[in-house]
Amino acid sequence: MKRRIITIDGPAGAGKTTISRLLAKRLGYVYVDTGALYRAVALAAASANCVEDEDLLSDLFKEITLEFRNGQNGLRLFMNGEDVSDRIRTPEITMLASRLSAKPVVRKYLLDIQRDMGKDGGVILEGRDMGTVVFPHADVKFYLDAANEIRATRRYKELSDKGIKITRAEVAADMKKRDENDSTRSLSPLKPAEDAIRIDSSKMSIESVLETMKRYI
Repeated sequence: MKRRIITIDGPAGAGKTTISRLLAKRLGYVYVDTGALYRAVALAAASANCVEDEDLLSDLFKEITLEFRNGQNGLRLFMNGEDVSDRIRTPEITMLASRLSAKPVVRKYLLDIQRDMGKDGGVILEGRDMGTVVFPHADVKFYLDAANEIRATRRYKELSDKGIKITRAEVAADMKKRDENDSTRSLSPLKPAEDAIRIDSSKMSIESVLETMKRYI
């Protein structure tokens, strides 16, 4: 069977990460968390204090290497040989990644990396513009969504489980702002591809979402 390129786009808290990881495991595919790449760039830009300067960002990208590795704790992201998987999951880095994703220099840098990671097929790419911009000719495209209050509750639980001190109201406010940033930016806005299969996970179990996707695939 042909090893397909499968994209899963959608807003934060819709369940993309969980579903993408499990679906990749069941299919024997490689999972690529493109959101983690943007977070890593945000972490690097914040550390170098060059968030607003596109020339400095361009120079910074020449010094960065990004690599996913599978380990005992699952898929981990390494930047310049250092595991940054946990450091990129703070609310501050999340919001900064959303801001930086609107910059052409950032999207151009990561576009080539993402396409290289998926070019051979047998891959599931999770993100915001995988099916619209990065892989417009993907074999199967999904757009996973859920009601706002459910997405906020899911993200709040995820952060709380990691020991991050934040209120549900703060999570909901951050998510609303991030949704607005992602969907209204002029460059690669968050939206379903015209040929995407749309799934609302609000009232679906993880297993139901997986089985639905497997039927389409």
